[in-house]
Amino acid sequence: MCSIRVVMFSAAVVACLSSSGAVAQSPTPDTVSGRQLAQWLAAFNADSAAREPFYRDRWAYRPNPRFYEDLREQTGGFELLKVEESTATRTVAIARQIDSDAVSRLTFEVEPDDPHRVVRFTAQPIPRPADLPIARVSEAELLKVLRADLERWAAADRFSGAVLVAKNGRPIFTAAYGLADRNRKVPNTIETRFKNGSMNKMFTAVATLTLVRAGKLALSDPLGRYLPDYPNKAVASKVTIHHLLTHTGGTGDIFGPEFTAKRLELRTPKDFVALYGKRDLLFEPGSQWMYSNYGFALLGAVIEQVSGQSYYDYVRDHVYTPAGMTLTGSEPEAQVLPHTAIGYMKRGNAWQSNADTLPYRGMAAGGGYTTVGDLIRFATALTNHRLLNAEDTTLLTTGKVASAGGKYAYGFVDMTIGGVRAIGHSGGAPGQSGDLLIVPESGYAIAVLANQDPPAAPRVSNYIASRVPVGGR
Repeated sequence: MCSIRVVMFSAAVVACLSSSGAVAQSPTPDTVSGRQLAQWLAAFNADSAAREPFYRDRWAYRPNPRFYEDLREQTGGFELLKVEESTATRTVAIARQIDSDAVSRLTFEVEPDDPHRVVRFTAQPIPRPADLPIARVSEAELLKVLRADLERWAAADRFSGAVLVAKNGRPIFTAAYGLADRNRKVPNTIETRFKNGSMNKMFTAVATLTLVRAGKLALSDPLGRYLPDYPNKAVASKVTIHHLLTHTGGTGDIFGPEFTAKRLELRTPKDFVALYGKRDLLFEPGSQWMYSNYGFALLGAVIEQVSGQSYYDYVRDHVYTPAGMTLTGSEPEAQVLPHTAIGYMKRGNAWQSNADTLPYRGMAAGGGYTTVGDLIRFATALTNHRLLNAEDTTLLTTGKVASAGGKYAYGFVDMTIGGVRAIGHSGGAPGQSGDLLIVPESGYAIAVLANQDPPAAPRVSNYIASRVPVGGR
């Protein structure tokens, strides 16, 4: 139920997209370290049989083979885009991950003397450099390339899930890949329910602002006004609703040994307060940003106290129903719902169910389920002001504090992708990955859900958002 988006997407100047997404690779420099880097890239991009001799003969130390095999699995290899510096013993270059738009800075250092073995190698993910943009393309070209690349990723078992792209609320692309149940060979479809991780935060934030608009909450009020029996008085008196909505309250997270031991006993917002409510603040509220699932769990408790309904009933009545989201909810995991995908975690070379990691049920911070269709319905209802009026929608989605990937608003991230503003929220945990991106300037909304480990969904949604036409194209 993490996650906040970290925008680390892309790097190639894409003058012409092919169905493989490939771009022309920059030549490696004619230096000793540059030539060694070129040979490593060739081995790394080949199969494991080619990599092992390179590590055995060209490395000055014995590398951890699992690290490099995991890196190969995660990236699909690297395409060199730009060399930042190169001497006889050190080359630093920017490379694109072959199976996504993500870019990394490769640092390659070798011994000064023959045989110039590698003494240091790092591959650090970085934000996309401004001088290496992705070219935006026509809608028709994008959808053609998108389908081809999704099919390629699915064939390589790098994407299992569903994708829906809409323009001004009208679907223009739908596709589903992979299996909802690998044992029974049940395919994913557009109607498949997927776990959505932290995407529940968007729904919780909308629900909170409906109560603000109704005069039942004030963003500047302290938590203790609504939870007067809260165990830690410093938290109750200092942390405001605004702090909770923006992850600036210092309330900490929920994951760790306590959660693991009690995960099936945490059934209501009050249960989270009982388990974590005595903890002290991690920092003075408002002084910094730190992602806090517990902060949103507290919002669930506030919603219940103020509305007189359960969190689940209130969100159903004020978010799901008015948006037409009939396949979204947070029912207990023991309640088997039709057309729900099993989440699969990659462990070594095998996929295994994430059932033993799941909470009793989803909550205000995340862990529910939805479909790509319902996410687009939510985006449409939000932008058409069926959930909140225009003023409150702007308040909800406008960034307020610097965070990973952009500025955090209220349950939304306000970000820039390829020079264009987008709003939304991702969600991820072992065996589940989801993302919703809304591009207000052009009217596009992108929903991606996957029953695989992160970043399966954001990798696809950012691929799309980086290329959708803008400015009337």
